[in-house]
Amino acid sequence: MNSIDSVTLEVADPEAAARFHADAFALDPARVRVRGSDAGSTGFRGFTLSLVVSQPGNVDALMAAALDAGATAVKPAAKSLWGYGGVVRSPDGTIWQLATSKKKDTGPATRDIDEIVLLLGVEDVKASKQFYVERGMTVGKSFGGKYVEFTTAPDTVKLSLYKRRGLAKVAGVPADGTGSHRLAITSPTGPFTDSDGFVWESAGR
Repeated sequence: MNSIDSVTLEVADPEAAARFHADAFALDPARVRVRGSDAGSTGFRGFTLSLVVSQPGNVDALMAAALDAGATAVKPAAKSLWGYGGVVRSPDGTIWQLATSKKKDTGPATRDIDEIVLLLGVEDVKASKQFYVERGMTVGKSFGGKYVEFTTAPDTVKLSLYKRRGLAKVAGVPADGTGSHRLAITSPTGPFTDSDGFVWESAGR
């Protein structure tokens, strides 16, 4: 089973982005990295990062910390059929989903993160699923041509695939976008670039 060791966000100001990640989410810099880039990019970049937590209070705590650190609210935190969550855009433009499957708190709120999920918006979910299976990824859940979730090893980043327009709708942003994804994915299965232009790098790079 292959996994994602880390994701690298390409940003205009790496120091500011790293500071945001620490202040807002207390993220492990080994899992979500940053590097400088002036690559052109407009609109939706075709992916989101989701921070999965154990209860609604943790979603609220993360959202409050993100807004205090300079993020903007895209979707206020609210209950839904699947749980509770909200969406923010960090100062560098990355879309972050903050989510839990629980609808009630069971303890004091913390900013503890249970799982980091990279959701890629692709044109053809079935074709992309096959592409990644051929590169050693193992399917955990699959819902036809709408959504795929791959299994993950401990302390790694989970990969999921959505239809691009579906992911944009979930994130609460327009689906249109041009230019660079401003994202690199590090995994033992790399290096390659998939059919949607997402760049994968080898873990040894």
